Amino acid sequence: MKYCSTNHVKVYLPAIEGYVPTDVVCAFCTLLEFCYLVRRNVITEKSLLEIQDALTRFHTYREVFRTTGVVPTFSLPQQHSMTHYVYLIRLFGAPNGLCSSITESKHIKAVKEPWRCSSRYKALGQMLLTNQRLDKLAASRMDFCIHGMLSGTCLSSVLALLGNFLKFLPSNFNVDLYHY
Repeated sequence: MKYCSTNHVKVYLPAIEGYVPTDVVCAFCTLLEFCYLVRRNVITEKSLLEIQDALTRFHTYREVFRTTGVVPTFSLPQQHSMTHYVYLIRLFGAPNGLCSSITESKHIKAVKEPWRCSSRYKALGQMLLTNQRLDKLAASRMDFCIHGMLSGTCLSSVLALLGNFLKFLPSNFNVDLYHY
């Protein structure tokens, strides 16, 4: 979940107040309250009750988006994950500002980029094949690096071999005589 800074809240909420239904302002306010509560370094039982209360209020206020026709359903994975926060905080402790940008960047690499490479017709198979090929290329690159096949250039390899070859020639050998 991405978080806004307090400055965004100070600017954003007053900016929309009066222009959108009150429940929309309340939905944003309770969502931000939830976000700030879960970002704390220390979360107590009282904090967990406050988190659950903010989440319950958010779920109540967010209905305004459905009733006004903004969205027909709420199927956002990040909103769904919010329902598990209290349980997971009890299990693992405070998330300390957890952010989903890592998984988002992986989603872009694994889904969005292969989608852009596809023809968009029966794209899933094409996307899977693209990912499979990229994985094989990454494995090959790693193998080549381990075996020293990616250090230097072709020219540097030839010059190194040539240098080793020239060491074994007699000192009176004239290379210019064999130049064509």
